[in-house]
Amino acid sequence: MPGFRQWQGWAVLRRVGWNLGLLTLGSLLSAVGINGLLIPHRFVSGGVTGLALLVHYLFPALSVALLYLLMNLPLFLAGWFFISRRFFLYSVVGMLIFSAALNWSHVPLPVENKILGALLAGIIMGVGSGIILRSWGSAGGADILSVILLKRFSIRLGSTVLAFNACVLVAGGLLFSLESALYTLVYLYVNSNMVNLVVTGLSQRKAVYIISPSWEDISHGILEKLNRGVTILEGEGGYSGKPEKILFAVITFRELSRLKRLVRDVDPNAFMVVSDTLEVMGHRIGNQPHW
Repeated sequence: MPGFRQWQGWAVLRRVGWNLGLLTLGSLLSAVGINGLLIPHRFVSGGVTGLALLVHYLFPALSVALLYLLMNLPLFLAGWFFISRRFFLYSVVGMLIFSAALNWSHVPLPVENKILGALLAGIIMGVGSGIILRSWGSAGGADILSVILLKRFSIRLGSTVLAFNACVLVAGGLLFSLESALYTLVYLYVNSNMVNLVVTGLSQRKAVYIISPSWEDISHGILEKLNRGVTILEGEGGYSGKPEKILFAVITFRELSRLKRLVRDVDPNAFMVVSDTLEVMGHRIGNQPHW
């Protein structure tokens, strides 16, 4: 029995279960948004989902789930070559889960106002897509293209989704109505921002520069109280010409208030600059995506 408890495969099973749970939850949320809001309001959506919806509106006999499944095949080939085998396998599972959710998840969302429907759809599907991308895979579609561009060119996920979706939006405006395309634009904007928030916003790192005569005390505080690394840069005052020590550190968003308090307690007149980061690679503090 002790050997059964110590079996090393439990860690693998937990990771697999966690990732499948994220894929399932994100797929269910996205399917609820599509079936409950996009299709009733005839919004176009974007990416492969948008293409599937366009074809479905033109040929109602073809289901969105089947069209989505077929349109994903070339993108999955790209995922196999440009991302990773693990991402590919999880994405295949994610696509099957998402297609099943589209086929069977029909939750009515009684929102009659189109602008409110667009906002709610953007929130629901943005959170759903973000949860899927927090896993080791995706649900296919534009997610695969977004991850490829993020890994190769550091283009943010939400930005790729928004740009890719614009093409589908133009097609929807030409085939249906400009009003429908404008409502869809609202949905797409909210959706892309929610994806960025869920995937990177909650784990965003802050780059901090500090100039102070008490740099040694501040440096020790960062090392001992925040348990973060700090780099000491050589500088020179532009007006005084005196040499300066500049502290550089990368911290999490939650640690920012503690750092401000630490600096204020040591030197209330310290000069401090805080800036956002896009990605951070490195031990312990890194937030580079896991694909």
